[in-house]
Amino acid sequence: MNNHDTYSSPLSSRYASDEMLYNFSDNKKFRTWRQMWISLAEREKELGIDISDEQIAELKANAENINYETAAAFEKKFRHDVMAHVHTFGEAAPNAKGIIHLGATSAFVGDNTDLVQIRDGLLIIRKRLISVINALALFAKEYAGLPTLGFTHFQSAQPTTVGKRATLWLYEFLTDLEELEFNLETLRFRGVKGTTGTQASFVQLFNGDNQKIDILATNVAKDMGFDEVIPVTGQTYSRKTDARSLTLMSALAQSASKFANDIRLLQHKKEIEEPFEKNQIGSSAMAYKRNPMRSERICALSRYVIVDSLNPAFTAATQWFERTLDDSANKRIAIPEAFLAVDAILSIVENVASGLVVHEKVIEKHLNQELPFMMTEDIMMEASKHGADRQELHEKIREFSMMAATAINDEGKDNPLLDLIANEPLFTGAKDQIETLKDAKRYTGRAEEQTHTFLDNWVKPFLDKYADEISSGATLKV
Repeated sequence: MNNHDTYSSPLSSRYASDEMLYNFSDNKKFRTWRQMWISLAEREKELGIDISDEQIAELKANAENINYETAAAFEKKFRHDVMAHVHTFGEAAPNAKGIIHLGATSAFVGDNTDLVQIRDGLLIIRKRLISVINALALFAKEYAGLPTLGFTHFQSAQPTTVGKRATLWLYEFLTDLEELEFNLETLRFRGVKGTTGTQASFVQLFNGDNQKIDILATNVAKDMGFDEVIPVTGQTYSRKTDARSLTLMSALAQSASKFANDIRLLQHKKEIEEPFEKNQIGSSAMAYKRNPMRSERICALSRYVIVDSLNPAFTAATQWFERTLDDSANKRIAIPEAFLAVDAILSIVENVASGLVVHEKVIEKHLNQELPFMMTEDIMMEASKHGADRQELHEKIREFSMMAATAINDEGKDNPLLDLIANEPLFTGAKDQIETLKDAKRYTGRAEEQTHTFLDNWVKPFLDKYADEISSGATLKV
């Protein structure tokens, strides 16, 4: 069938990186199965099981020689994917056929491989995330002192700085990185547990030698890159592990969506824009448009991930006793797609963050429109110092503010408040100070200082720790 006649997930064709796509590919999955069967055989041989060097060598020689047509035929016959691949591996390595999967159950390869893919997926996500943090840190540092209107309820509020606002995005991604580190540090291997987690088949295989079983479990885990083995399982590892991984994916999506929504709002105000390429088309009908399509894509994919994170939560909540199979079909979709989506999301965030366009004059214009209202307290203080009655000053400010609001909102004029004040004799003592009071930095508090302190004390240690993982820039497929 022609590729254009079948459905292809947009996560694969449009969004996710080749690196993450490989992590959840058939080759990664089934090569990992074979690595584990080889490790199991090698470690069993070391502990006295009758397995020859020739059998091990034959398995290793065919570790990547996977005949997918044969495997598909066996799975159609057996209705069991693991046994299909046991037989397929056995056909490729006939002298070792009898010792493949010795003592193990399906979850040995299935669950352990899921854990390998989750771990390796988290490592890819960490690279994407640290690159996002680096891009935002550079942006925050560059604009640490640039005053801009703050917004509460998306209404004009006390000024902040462009860089300080970026630290709000940064801090959320930083907390995600801390959670990701915790996930990696506490992710454990299922190991060799048998059919219901009791290791009964290995007790029989090693004639009751529990020490050998423990050594086997530890060594196979180390072969697969894990320092610790889950202490107790049923047939499967606790599905809360999957739920925890996707809770992290959801958290990353939340942080990304918050960032992208802010950019969309700022682009509407023409203060800050996402990158817009020379030949990019914003609208098929309105040629002048510069739509924030990358930020909108971040929000769209983030929404998908946040909803998808409920899948493993429900799965974990509905597992019966030592295991049921209602997890399998769901996790085949839910976990890879969440990782693929977050991989794409963070790549787009890095692309946007590293190419943000700041329109300083527009920011200044919007700030100057609102700044007179914020200056009024200082103006009253100056006039009071020269003998004016504070209550009379307050009433005049209230009156002039209403007049200014009418001029701005109903007549479309620039803010006339300072002119009204300058022409009022009551404020004579403050007139000489008005130009000084117009400096927007007077009203940004410690925003610039907070930005530099945060970057130095909180962000820099992470950037130094993962310096080798920072990318040189994200390339988007579309």
